[in-house]
Amino acid sequence: MAVKWIGTKFKGVRYYEHPTRKHGLKKDHYLAIRYQINGKRIEEGVGWTSERDPEDNQYWTEAKAALVLERLRGAAKYGKMEAPTRIAEKRELEEKRKEAEAAELKRLKRENIILNKYFYNSYYPDAKINKKENSYIHEETHFRLWIDPIAGQKPLKELSEFDVRRIVKKLLDAGKSPRTIQYVMATLRQVWNKARRGKIVSGDSPTKDVKIPKFDNRRQRFLSHTEADLLLETLKEKNEAIYKMTLLSLHTGMRASEIFKLTWSCVDTERGIIAILDAKSGHGRAAFMTEQIKEMFNGMKRGKNDDFVFLRKDKKPYKEIPPLFRDVIMNLKFNENVSDTRQKVCFHTLRHTMASWHAEGGTDLYILKELLGHGSITLTERYSHLSNGALQEAARSFEKKIKAASSKGSEVINFDK
Repeated sequence: MAVKWIGTKFKGVRYYEHPTRKHGLKKDHYLAIRYQINGKRIEEGVGWTSERDPEDNQYWTEAKAALVLERLRGAAKYGKMEAPTRIAEKRELEEKRKEAEAAELKRLKRENIILNKYFYNSYYPDAKINKKENSYIHEETHFRLWIDPIAGQKPLKELSEFDVRRIVKKLLDAGKSPRTIQYVMATLRQVWNKARRGKIVSGDSPTKDVKIPKFDNRRQRFLSHTEADLLLETLKEKNEAIYKMTLLSLHTGMRASEIFKLTWSCVDTERGIIAILDAKSGHGRAAFMTEQIKEMFNGMKRGKNDDFVFLRKDKKPYKEIPPLFRDVIMNLKFNENVSDTRQKVCFHTLRHTMASWHAEGGTDLYILKELLGHGSITLTERYSHLSNGALQEAARSFEKKIKAASSKGSEVINFDK
């Protein structure tokens, strides 16, 4: 619809009236200006008299529009390149100014964000989406107990190696193991790395040059065949489900978490294969059934494909090994007078036992690596001393020479023969 433009007492400023809307007692006016730049006629809308100029928050008037027009004419006449020569340019510059101010404010807030706020408002929510439940729960515990009390109120960008050393000292003073210290440092390092990806911090993590006491937490204890038979026999008398989970781990090396998540769709007794979909390494793998495991599965009532193989009495999946398992271990005195956790028997000992038996039987380490689902052969090489027949033969030869020398009453033992 064509509008009727009305001139004002200010040259180059005109307006048209809104048909219904009012501003105060008068009808609302839409103001526009007309001028020339380099012989080209320019006409631009300024705004309604009911609107405010965002630059000074004042309502638009004919006089105000005339002032804008004079500034634009002056910029065009004298070639002031830094000044806008059109209202559209003026508004664009204003938008850019506001964006720059907002970006600067955001930068300042980001640079001054404290570690506690960043962890709970950014890192932890993201971890809950992208990590396994067990992982993000442990990370929150590490942060809450050890990191937050020391450095939680510091700006993230000011976190230093000195702060990290204080955290390590707190852990050591509390008697925590080197392994626990390593886990806490890993949590802090991952928080820093996420902040670095978000351009909040830069450079290496302050944990980089902090030395952590070396440790070897690898389990050494594995069951003898006699001990394993005794454990299975005792469990079978007390709880059928725990007995079957124990047998399954002992024969396949499956972890407790893998057994808890096992569904019937992953059990193929015809081929003797168990598909492990959610392995610790993040990659699926296959576990292979012994005949005894096949018989166990065939003797169980098979559920629907999505049903869990092992369920508690309340029909819910297991989340942890029931206390009965630990009670049986205690009653059998497998851990009696044992203080080193590496020598204590627990459910994970079953997986270690399976691997040790394989190694003793001569299974190639690369095959054993695949059976265990290790991401690196380095993890499997811990069993190399059990598979090295030459070392065992040397030890037996050593013993024979000692016995031979003792029987002859010799004072010198010649090991070169």
